[in-house]
Amino acid sequence: MKKLMAVSLSFVLLLAGCAPSFNQQEEVVQNENESSEEEQAIIPNFKISDSYYRTILPFKPSESRGLVVNNVNTKYDINEFETGLMRVAQNHFDTEKFFFQEGQYLDKTTISSWLSRQYTKEQLEEKDMTEEENLGLNPVDDGKGTKEERNARAPLYLAHILEHNYLVKDGDNKVKLGGVVIGLALNSVHYYQKEAYGATYEEDISHSKVEVEGKKMAEEIIKRLRQQEGLENVPITIALFEQSERTSVVPGNFFAYAHAAEGSNQLSGWEDVKEDYILFPSNTAEEKYREDYTNFLNFKQDVEKYFPNFNGVIGKGFYIGDQLQQLNIDIPIQFYGKSESIGFTQYVTSKVVSMFPEYISVQVSVTSVNGPESLIVRNANEAEPFVHIYQ
Repeated sequence: MKKLMAVSLSFVLLLAGCAPSFNQQEEVVQNENESSEEEQAIIPNFKISDSYYRTILPFKPSESRGLVVNNVNTKYDINEFETGLMRVAQNHFDTEKFFFQEGQYLDKTTISSWLSRQYTKEQLEEKDMTEEENLGLNPVDDGKGTKEERNARAPLYLAHILEHNYLVKDGDNKVKLGGVVIGLALNSVHYYQKEAYGATYEEDISHSKVEVEGKKMAEEIIKRLRQQEGLENVPITIALFEQSERTSVVPGNFFAYAHAAEGSNQLSGWEDVKEDYILFPSNTAEEKYREDYTNFLNFKQDVEKYFPNFNGVIGKGFYIGDQLQQLNIDIPIQFYGKSESIGFTQYVTSKVVSMFPEYISVQVSVTSVNGPESLIVRNANEAEPFVHIYQ
């Protein structure tokens, strides 16, 4: 029913869900734009999954690298913002034909200026700035009223802008920029302080307001991108991501995207992204996904029977539409020997197989104060899970 694997490399390759081939790497000549000099680049033949893009080598870091860590609320949001944007990209850029590269056109200065607030004429004069430098996409804070009134009236909607580039072969053994995908991270909660180093206050922002403001900003951004050298004609997709509050243990999600065809500075009709992350157990899970909630509770109760007085099973479910696609479960527990850890892992594995439908991918991470103990992965539509016992 199950396989115990102690070799981490074998485990990683099996998780990829494909039979990788380490053939000789393919060399191409990369030409980023008409004014740049040609340079050699490498496209690795190895690809771990059809769900991922191959990356052009040598790796070129984004001009805005590092900003996302400061601007996005949690590590969960950071991971989902980046990987979710790649999923959105697949709606227009095929993983078989296009190659991923970090954004090369929006640098830190540009992104920081776009993330700032708009300024009034008086504020521009005080800052000794010109109207051409007034590029902020967040609303004006005119300074009128109390701090609560000002932040309720004009919260910061836009937290971060992420750029991904997608390169394509042009048929002459060269690659060129074939498309750009932009992610806008939007706040569901606006945080502010009444005084420097004082307490932090919160202003909730409704989803409907986030959507309206995000789409309005996207319309302005596509016009600005068309003015960037090298982006005048390439297809561009802009996607909207609503990040969770700072205390959340599940990430936010993309909820809409729109596409601008070659040379167009107008976004086409907006498409919904029906993705969501749900915490188990939670009231939301019970209300929206009762059957999945019941399956999780039964699993949790059986695990807790194994160790009396234990109550620490937490799950994070990823939904597309109303269908649970993936469930990641964390079980932190104290063990008093390796045999105890192995026995518990085998018990949990049997419960994963018997209690969750086969169409769901399930991953269980068992940890202790000493670190990771075991990892159980049951991929969708596979009867046998893969189990790794950490040595």
